Amino acid sequence: MAPYRVLVVDDSAFMRKIVSDLIERDVSFSVVDTATNGREAVEQIMRIKPDIVTMDVEMPEMNGLESLKVIMREYPLPVIMLSGINEEGMRETIMALEAGAFDFIRKPSVSNSQDIEAVGEALLRQLHAAVHDSTWRKDKPLPSKASSALPEQAAAPELPEAEASGTSARQPEERTPETPRPKIAAPPPADRSRPESSVTDTAPRSGAAMPKGNAGMPAGQPPAAARPSAPREEKKPERAPNVRPSAPADKPRSEFSAAPAKKPLQVPPAAAKAPAFDRKAPDKTSERPPATPTFSRSSAGDSIDQIVAVGCSTGGPRALKELLENIPASFPAPIVIVQHMPPKFTHSLAQRLNTLSQLEVVEAQQGMPLRKGTAYIAPGGQHLLVKRAGSGQYSIELSDAAPQNGHKPSVGAMFDSLLPMNEVRRHAVIMTGMGSDGAKEMKKLYDSGIATTIAESEETCVVYGMPRSAAELNCVMHLLPLPQIATKLNQVVKS
Repeated sequence: MAPYRVLVVDDSAFMRKIVSDLIERDVSFSVVDTATNGREAVEQIMRIKPDIVTMDVEMPEMNGLESLKVIMREYPLPVIMLSGINEEGMRETIMALEAGAFDFIRKPSVSNSQDIEAVGEALLRQLHAAVHDSTWRKDKPLPSKASSALPEQAAAPELPEAEASGTSARQPEERTPETPRPKIAAPPPADRSRPESSVTDTAPRSGAAMPKGNAGMPAGQPPAAARPSAPREEKKPERAPNVRPSAPADKPRSEFSAAPAKKPLQVPPAAAKAPAFDRKAPDKTSERPPATPTFSRSSAGDSIDQIVAVGCSTGGPRALKELLENIPASFPAPIVIVQHMPPKFTHSLAQRLNTLSQLEVVEAQQGMPLRKGTAYIAPGGQHLLVKRAGSGQYSIELSDAAPQNGHKPSVGAMFDSLLPMNEVRRHAVIMTGMGSDGAKEMKKLYDSGIATTIAESEETCVVYGMPRSAAELNCVMHLLPLPQIATKLNQVVKS
C-alpha cells in the first residue's frame, strides 16, 4: 500500500526538518511538502490533498488555530498540533483540540537528542492512530474542491458565534434513535469490515456480551468535531434496554460534500487574530478568575456520599467540554478526571473548562479536599488518587509512582484508588482514547459492586480504544454516545 502523505507546517526551517525526518523513519508515511504558516498550509492542502497534517500552533500571518478552523470547514482531515510549552501556545492548543484537531504533541527540545527521540515516537503513534484507529482513514474519500488555490486578498469569512469565541461550533448532535444523521459511504468490505452492533445503554451483570468493535471506527462516522452542528434540543428519555436504533434514511454524506454552488474558499487576512481566551459560559460571571483556587490543607471538605471518576485520552478535551458543560453547578458529587496530557497543559485545560462549565474546574493539588460541584483534573506527570480524609470526607493524593498502563497520570491508577471505598456510591466513566488504560480497573470496580459504569460508544469517539477495551470486558452498564453521558450521570447521581 502507498504510504500516507503528510504535510508538515512550521515557521522554523530547522523544526520542519526535524519533524520531517522523524516522520519518514516510518515507511508508512511520506512527507510530500512543507508550509511556513497557516495560510500557506491551507493553500497546500487544497493543492496536494495530503492524508494528514502536522501543524505548529504559533506562526506568523495565520497561526495554527486560525488555519485549523478553515481546514475543518473546507477540507477536513486529521491535524496533529505541535505546541510549545509557553502559556499562549498551551491555551491555543486546548482550543485547537476543541475545534477539531486530532491530538497534539509538545515540540521537542532541539538541544536534547533523547527528547527528540521521545517526541518522534509519540508523533508516530499519533499518526498511526489517526489513519488506522480513528474516524480518519485513508480509504474514506475526501471531497474535491472547485478551487485549488486561495485568492491573494480574501475577505475574512463570517464565523458562527461559537467559533468566533474560540470553541468549535460542531458539537455532536443530540438525537433520538429515529433521527437520521449524515452518513459517509463505507469502504469495500474486504478492506475494513466489521459486524454491525447496536448501541445499548444497559449491560446486565450476568455477563451478557457487550457490543464489540475493531480497532477502527465505523466507516460512515465522521469525527465529532467535523459533524454538522444543530441547536440543542430537550433531552429525550432514555430508551428501553437492548433496543436497536432504527436504521436512518440515506442522506448526503456530510456538509463537506462537493456542491455545485460552493463559493470560493475564503481565509481570514493576515491581520486577523485568534479569538480571546476568555469566553464565559452564560451562567458564570465574567469576574470569575480562571486561576486554581487556594485552599487550606487542614480545612474539611464536604460530606461526600458518592464520587464520579472520568478517564479519557485522544479526543478527551472536546469530550470533557461536552460533558462538563451539561452538568449543573448543583451536582451533588465531586468529579475526578484523568486526561492523558503532559505537565502544564493540564493547567491550561482546567482553566479553559472552568470558563465553560457551571462547575468549578481546577487542576488537582496535593491534599485538596473533595467538594460537591467541583471537577478535579489530574496534573500531567502525576497520578491522581482519592484518599479518605475522615468520616464522609475525601481528598486528593498526587503520586509520583511509575506509569501505570503506560500512562502518568493513569485512569487505572485513579480507578484503583476507589476500589476499597465501598462506603460511597462510585460512578466510573471511560471516554474516547487510544489504548486500554482504565479498562481492567473498571472491571475490578464493576466486580466490587460499583454503582455505575459508563463508556462512550463508538459512534462519537475520536478513537474507540479505551471504551472498547472496557466493553469487551463486559463491565459497562451504559454504553452511550457522548451527548447522553451527562444526562445519564445527572440521573444516577441524583437518584
